[in-house]
Amino acid sequence: MKTALIVEDHRESREWLTELLRQAFPGISVVTADTLSNASAKASKENFNLAVVDISLPDGSGVDLVTELQATAPDTYIVMATIYDDDNHLFSALQAGALGYILKDQPRTRLLAQLQGIARGEPPLSPSVARRILRHFRRTSLPEEVPDLTQRETDVLRLLARGFTRGEISEALDITANTVAGYTKTIYRKLGVSGRAEAALQAARLGVINNDL
Repeated sequence: MKTALIVEDHRESREWLTELLRQAFPGISVVTADTLSNASAKASKENFNLAVVDISLPDGSGVDLVTELQATAPDTYIVMATIYDDDNHLFSALQAGALGYILKDQPRTRLLAQLQGIARGEPPLSPSVARRILRHFRRTSLPEEVPDLTQRETDVLRLLARGFTRGEISEALDITANTVAGYTKTIYRKLGVSGRAEAALQAARLGVINNDL
C-alpha cells in the first residue's frame, strides 16, 4: 500500500488512524477527509490504494462513498472503520464493496495486526464481525445448484477473494484489465452477489474455492 485515504470526522480518530496506517504500511502517503463531500472531491483527483472509511459522517453515510469508489476506482481496497457492529451496517458495507470491517474500540495491537494482514490476503475483520458473517451464512440456506464457474472464472474469483486488484489479477493471469472486469461481472451474476467481499464469502460457503484463502 503506497497511498491511503482516511475518511473520519473526528480529529483525534483521524490522527490515530493515520499513525496506525503509517505503522502498518511504512512509507505510505496518507490523505484525510472529514466529510463525505470532501472525501469524494479528493478521490476524484487521486486514485488511492487503500481507503479507510467511517460510516457515520456529518453529510451522509460512508457506505455511499464505498459505492462511489467501486464505480470510479474499483482497485481501491476499502476498509470500514466504525463503532457499528450490527448486521444492517455490516452487510450494507460489504454489499457496497467494502473488503474489510474493523471496529475502532479494539486494542491498537489488534487493529494493527488486522491491517497488516491485508498484505497476506487476509480481509481485515474484527472477531465479532467475523462471527456475525458466519452466523449469517449458517442461517442462509444453500442454493439448489452450485453456480457453474469456468476454470478461468474460478481463477479470477480466487484472486478477488485474496484482495488482488483488477490490475494485479490482469498481470497474474496474463489477461487485460477489461477482460478481468468482464469475468468479474459474470462471477457476480452467477453467484448472485454485488461485491467482492460478498462473492468471496459466498464462494467459500459453496465450496467453489478453498476456505483457506
